[in-house]
Amino acid sequence: MSILSMHMQGLDPVMIASIFSTAEHAGEKQVDGEDCFVLRLDVGPSTLSSWSDGTAEVIRHGLTGFFSQRSGLLARLEDSQLTRIQSPGAAAMYWETTIGSTLADYRAVDGGVTVAHAGRSTAHLARFGVGVRAARVVTRMEESWTIDDVAFDVPGLGPDAFIPPEEVRRSRFYDAMAAAGGK
Repeated sequence: MSILSMHMQGLDPVMIASIFSTAEHAGEKQVDGEDCFVLRLDVGPSTLSSWSDGTAEVIRHGLTGFFSQRSGLLARLEDSQLTRIQSPGAAAMYWETTIGSTLADYRAVDGGVTVAHAGRSTAHLARFGVGVRAARVVTRMEESWTIDDVAFDVPGLGPDAFIPPEEVRRSRFYDAMAAAGGK
């Protein structure tokens, strides 16, 4: 399972909650025939600033969750970020990343914990700005995933198994998560 899939399923809700500073009810919408309430979360200015450096500025980052009114389970998650990149002496370029994930096939496992066993994510990467040959260059990627087996309290599997690789721990994103209270 990819890291994206793990986060889309909410397997690290403490990290997700610590990164996003505000939450508001944003209405109701149907997702795959299911009536859902919509919760919108936006990253606060201080966190956005900590993610930025001399050439890249994260302008906005938001997350929208669509939760089933019937079950309360997450049916869809949308994540978007706009970043401005400008090297000294060059024109600014903008990258907009949007990921939409639909979760399905929820099943109770190990004493009743409900976990999504399938999902689909679509990512759109858009680049635009002065100097880009086309008005807007868009790349689209899709991922479908399934979970075959879920286990909790696996003997011999300790916290060390979940330490990110060194290149992730050296990243600014990881530092920002840690500063915001994420693990």
